[in-house]
Amino acid sequence: MAKQNNVYKEAYNRCLGLLAAGASLPSEPELGAALEVSRTTVRSILARMEECGLIEWNKRSKLVLRAPEPADFFPEDETDSLSQIIERSFMRRLLAEGAQAGMQINELELAREIGVGTTSVREFLIRFSRFGLIEKRRNSHWVLKGFTRAFALELTEIREMFELRSVAAFAALDADNPVWAELDAMEVEHRALLAEISTRYPEFSELDERFHRLVHSVSRNRFIVDFYDVIAMIFHYHYQWNKAGQRARNEAALHEHLDYIAALKSRRPEAIEQACRRHLKSARETLLASIPESWQ
Repeated sequence: MAKQNNVYKEAYNRCLGLLAAGASLPSEPELGAALEVSRTTVRSILARMEECGLIEWNKRSKLVLRAPEPADFFPEDETDSLSQIIERSFMRRLLAEGAQAGMQINELELAREIGVGTTSVREFLIRFSRFGLIEKRRNSHWVLKGFTRAFALELTEIREMFELRSVAAFAALDADNPVWAELDAMEVEHRALLAEISTRYPEFSELDERFHRLVHSVSRNRFIVDFYDVIAMIFHYHYQWNKAGQRARNEAALHEHLDYIAALKSRRPEAIEQACRRHLKSARETLLASIPESWQ
């Protein structure tokens, strides 16, 4: 439900951009194609727009009554991008089914499960396939090829280069940069999760992903940000591959994150680099230890 809610909110905000007072919205199938969501999601969007007085919806007629105002949009922190929604749903499926080499992935089933169009899922899988972890087969099927120790070592090397570059940019940010407020909010989330670690420890994977994505975003380098998709897919979900000691690992990583955040807030380049290197070394060791034997 939560992931479908994210799909709905993200698509709703994009649909608001299609509104122009006095105009009419296209048919439900056309809206679904434009927004890359299911008919069910389109109807939920239209129902909310009607409730908010944005449109008059009478069967096929969808007359726009007014242009949207800022208050009509869902907050940005509630609307992950479509690619992030698909990425997280894809990883949940891999984890739920054991992520074994040879595992079959059906893009039609995945799209239906998430509540988005197949085109977006196919584009994501094609983009992810360039790293050699999945391979296209016939009839909308894909196969997981497996994740080896050699691949993990290559990936850690690239990750470390990217993250060290990003934290150097972090230290140079102006005091009024909005990223500092995002970092404050991230720290609050970390402390809240740590306070309830005994029951919420499985939630660390997604928090880990969002924290490191925030760090990398500061680089303002499109290649770093784009490549980060595969980094996120591997590093921030590997905590769940090996269930043994999962709580202890996640709790230790949370403490490392808080030390990392404190270093970033100090704005001292030496402290930041030290905290970054310490955490990346720990993450590298945990990743290698978490690779299932069947993937070696």
